[in-house]
Amino acid sequence: MARPMWSYPNRWVLVAVAALSLLAGTTGQAATSISQKGFVQVDQTTVNQILDVFQQAETAIAAGDLDRIMALYATEYNYHGLKQADIRKIWRDLFEEYRDLSEAHVFSQIVTVGSGSNAIIEVTCTGNVSGLSKTSGLRVPIDSWHEEVHYLTREGGVWRIRGNAGDRPRVLPFGKAPHPLF
Repeated sequence: MARPMWSYPNRWVLVAVAALSLLAGTTGQAATSISQKGFVQVDQTTVNQILDVFQQAETAIAAGDLDRIMALYATEYNYHGLKQADIRKIWRDLFEEYRDLSEAHVFSQIVTVGSGSNAIIEVTCTGNVSGLSKTSGLRVPIDSWHEEVHYLTREGGVWRIRGNAGDRPRVLPFGKAPHPLF
């Protein structure tokens, strides 16, 4: 028997994050954390490096610095067919339409797949992005995700956002929207 949607424990985290984000007023807030019940299969140094990637994103987003954001994406970034140039356009459009962007990431799992130079970090995350509309002045939810997997790869000595693993599916599963920003 299927469980009701709200019986999933992390679903409430998403609701709380979204509600706090929308109530935040005019100041964008950023938060990246690991769930207390999170499963972490990497050493503390790697955890710190992964957290640093998302903290750098928070800083770049708060500053509206498109080049600093794009530096966090892998050269071979691919999210369901979207490449780095596509993500650059999405971020540029967001900065044109919104101010005081805020984001939240709650990691529930961090694992390594593969080894050596082929290693990929899979970060399972619940979170959101919102911003103040330059047109209406209202805080607008831009994106939200539940248990989405962010893929990171080692490039130039640092972890970078890679997109998703594998080929682009012809059709996304019902109820599954793409979340290319991270």
